[in-house]
Amino acid sequence: MSGKYDVVVIGAGPAGYVAAIRAAQHGLSTACIDAWLTPGGEPVFGGTCLNAGCIPSKALLESSELYHRAAVEFAGHGIQIGNLALDLDTMQGRKDRIVRDLSGGIASLFKAGGVTGLFGRGRLLPDLKVQYTPHDGEPELLEADHVILATGSVPVELAAAPYDGERIVDSTGALEFDKVPARLGVIGAGVIGLELGSVWKRLGAEVTILEAMDKFLFMADGQIAREAQRQFKKQGLDIRLGAMVRETEHTADGILLKYDDKQGGHEISVDKVIVAVGRRAETAGLLDPLAGVDVSERGLIEVDAQCRTTASNVWAVGDVVRGPMLAHKGSEEGVMVADLIAGKVTEVNYDVIPSVIYTAPEIAWVGRTEEQLKEAGVDYKSGTFNFAASGRAKAMDQDAGLVKMLSDVRSDRILGVHICGPLAGELIGEAVLALEFEASTEDLQRTIHGHPTLTEAVHEAALSVDRRAIHAINR
Repeated sequence: MSGKYDVVVIGAGPAGYVAAIRAAQHGLSTACIDAWLTPGGEPVFGGTCLNAGCIPSKALLESSELYHRAAVEFAGHGIQIGNLALDLDTMQGRKDRIVRDLSGGIASLFKAGGVTGLFGRGRLLPDLKVQYTPHDGEPELLEADHVILATGSVPVELAAAPYDGERIVDSTGALEFDKVPARLGVIGAGVIGLELGSVWKRLGAEVTILEAMDKFLFMADGQIAREAQRQFKKQGLDIRLGAMVRETEHTADGILLKYDDKQGGHEISVDKVIVAVGRRAETAGLLDPLAGVDVSERGLIEVDAQCRTTASNVWAVGDVVRGPMLAHKGSEEGVMVADLIAGKVTEVNYDVIPSVIYTAPEIAWVGRTEEQLKEAGVDYKSGTFNFAASGRAKAMDQDAGLVKMLSDVRSDRILGVHICGPLAGELIGEAVLALEFEASTEDLQRTIHGHPTLTEAVHEAALSVDRRAIHAINR
């Protein structure tokens, strides 16, 4: 497949495949290389997000939540199930079908858009040359006017809990359990740990989550984090903060997790361990030393605000560069870079990137937290609205949590919106749009929201900022 392209993209995850499609839309000859192989050895596009992250985890979250609701909530709706049974094989099969359909969809988009999709490994050489090595062939040389690096990230492994692929697994392995572990240990109470812990808790596992930090969800607004922690405790998730894992020991009874906290040393026995302590940029074998691309001490590719690397006409996007490791952030960077290559004026507004945790209740936020505003000395005002006062949330039997809005006292500009509650990941879209257009609290107050809807909670939170909420007591 030797040849010359306007753009060669290395990596076909959400950052890479989006960049490739956008470049092709501009009429640029584009090739996209990806090395992902399924457990069965089949090459597919989509990267971690589609094949072993965002999509399969959401499929299992949806299935497990339905199972939990059937077991716990349906009777209150007047729905009698009888003998509820879990068919984990079918649940996993559904997840796998969704992944196959979507990965095949990317291949179809490449074909329709004129992108040359290549399965194998890409390596950046000097002078904008790319060594492409097919999975079953010899290295070939590609030339490009521009190269986009988008190889994503991989799970961080703990020296105290090395993977064995069976009883101690990473996030990918945690999606492939063929039976529900009776006792599950999760190391890390971040996004991945909470989501995977929730899946297996709903399906019947006794879940203990060990988090090294003393503060729960440090990156979220403190009030929202406290509410989320309270809800998870009610669900039976055992979350232990300030717990530093120092050793894992294989025993006849499973895995002995040894950890330290302020009270001293502790041990718990579990059947499986999920290590979810974060991810690191995947750049192994990607860069020839003479290619001219600088990498930081943290292993991230150095880029400027427009994702240009230190090598001319070489760009990097997604998890391999600074910023949050979020699929939608990478996708927008991919679009920006493709537009810049095509000579368009464009940018990514890094101040309005939403974050979502797909637990129940969901957690989502955009903009600055109350703690950040205090630290920066910003004079702000705050309003909240509880879903317990939402008619729609009540009808859904999902009335836990709240919406919180933060605005500038002088300009009334919205500075941050934070949600813990039903479908928070969908509700946050209105807030993202509001921040992107620099909307004021009054703008949302005067925006008519349908009734009864969950979005009314956002409206009421905006009203609450100025103590004008209709369906809550203003204090």
